Amino acid sequence: MIRKIAVALILLPLAILMVMFAVANRASVVISLDPFSAEAPAFVAHVPLFLALLLALLIGVLAGGIAAWLRQSKWRRAARRLARDLRAARAEAEDAQRRLAAAPAPPAIPTIAYRRPPAA
Repeated sequence: MIRKIAVALILLPLAILMVMFAVANRASVVISLDPFSAEAPAFVAHVPLFLALLLALLIGVLAGGIAAWLRQSKWRRAARRLARDLRAARAEAEDAQRRLAAAPAPPAIPTIAYRRPPAA
């Protein structure tokens, strides 16, 4: 519950700021992907400034997420291996319990009663 409140307290102001930024920056900017010809670029796009910045932010988040996912591959591989080992150990333990339950009971060992000599 506290986590949901904390997320709401962070995301709500962030969303309000993003909307305010988008409304305040509606002017078009020229986006060109041709670094060699500034006067007559091969591709030109006229987009609002807020859209260009939000797209750059989105591309950055996606690139960071993909990079983090790729770096964590060794941990995912280790987790899969450990899960496989755990399943094998559980199966072995269950098999041992079944064999133990099916095995005949060992003969009872006679016990010798020990009596303390009377006090003098």
